[in-house]
This record gives sequence, structure tokens and C-alpha cells, in this order.
Amino acid sequence: MKGRTLLIDLCCAVICTFIAAAAFAQTDPQFAKATQAYAQGHFKEAIGGYEMLVRSGQWSANLFYDLGNAYFRTGDFGRAILNYERALALERHHPEAAADLQIARDEARALEMQQTWLERYLQFASVNQYIIAATGAFWVAALCIVALIFARRRSARLIALPILSFSVCALAILATCEIDRGSKGRALAIITGDNVQARLATADTANSVLALPPGSEIQMLNTRGDWVYAALPNNLRGWIPAKSTELLRLPN
Repeated sequence: MKGRTLLIDLCCAVICTFIAAAAFAQTDPQFAKATQAYAQGHFKEAIGGYEMLVRSGQWSANLFYDLGNAYFRTGDFGRAILNYERALALERHHPEAAADLQIARDEARALEMQQTWLERYLQFASVNQYIIAATGAFWVAALCIVALIFARRRSARLIALPILSFSVCALAILATCEIDRGSKGRALAIITGDNVQARLATADTANSVLALPPGSEIQMLNTRGDWVYAALPNNLRGWIPAKSTELLRLPN
């Protein structure tokens, strides 16, 4: 009974923590000020306010979604797509961000990286959700083991639960690693510049490999000075000016 009570308390604490974190940015005065500027049509002012919240680490799916909308209204499709993608990275099932992302991609004619069947299968949840699942399953297994140590009678269910929990934890960790290494993983970046050409060498005069409209996806492989070597859509590779692209994932 004590183990069950402790497990419930732990779950409640985790849930409350994430709810509070998601709600914080929306109740912050800076967020309200930026939202008011957006409502009044002052989109550049709204962008400045939202970006200030991003730099301070007050991230939420709704913050990136609103920032994407502000960029979209200024015609900056590359950064609009970047922030819609960031919103979906935090909250995979965000219908407004998903719908507006498709609109922005169609408008910009942005190119996407091709995913393997396993990546597509794992996309039903975000990396953060897999991490939460792995953490929760680990603690459930740990609490069950503690309960087994002190239990007078060890039932089959009590023995099976930590095994199942460790299995869920392991699968969630493997899913996280697969997404991280995939075409839309940690190295995924978005083209934010206009008229960007991927080239065969690190020179503006080198032959072009592929024209990349704003919002197109690439996978960073290496850097050399002011250039990035990247995997491109259509199974191509080339060099891109570093100033024209931005990693989807922000540093923790």
C-alpha cells in the first residue's frame, strides 16, 4: 500500500510540473505583451517579444506556434516553418501547428527530408514524450523492486510489473535514439535564408547541387568555417552557408 501511494504521489508531481511549465509562458507578462502586439498587427514587435522568451528558455509549443504565425505574417516562411516544427517537436499532436506548417510549406515550396519506415512509425510521439515514458517506466520498475524486497508474499503480478516497466523503458530509450539519429533527428536544420544553393564545394562560385527554398529541411553532417556540409532532400549532399540555416532543436 505504501509503495502504491508513493507511486501515485510521484506521478502527480511529474504531471503538475509539466502543466506548470507549459502554462508559465502563457501567463508571463512578456508573452501577453507580445500577443497583444500581434493582435494589433505589430508583427515585428511581437516577434521581438516572443524571441525574448525563447532566449530565456521559457519554451512551450504555443510559444513557438505564435512565433511561427508572427513570422508567417511578415512573409518570413523559413523562420515560420522553423517555429512550427519546434512547436510540433514539443507537442506532436498540435493540430494548429501541423495545419499551418503545411500551409507555409506549400507557400514556400519547401523540400522535406525523406524518412525511413521506422522513423515514420515512431513519429506518433515526440522525443520529449519518449523520454517522459522512459523516465516514468524506470521509476515504476524501481518502486516495484523496492516493494518486492519488503513484501512478505511475492505475487506473480508484482514480479511481472517491473519486468514490463523495464521493457517499456528500454523500448522508449531505443525509440529516442532512433529518432535522434534519423533524418529528422538532432541534426535536422531548417533553411532560413532566401535563394539558398547547396554547392559542391565551400565557395559561392562552386557548382550548385540543389536549390533550397526557405523552410526546406537538411541534416547537418559537418561544418567547415562558414559552411555546413549536409544531407539534402532527394538523397543529395552539398555545402550550404551556415548563416542560411538553423538547427531545429535548441540547445538545452
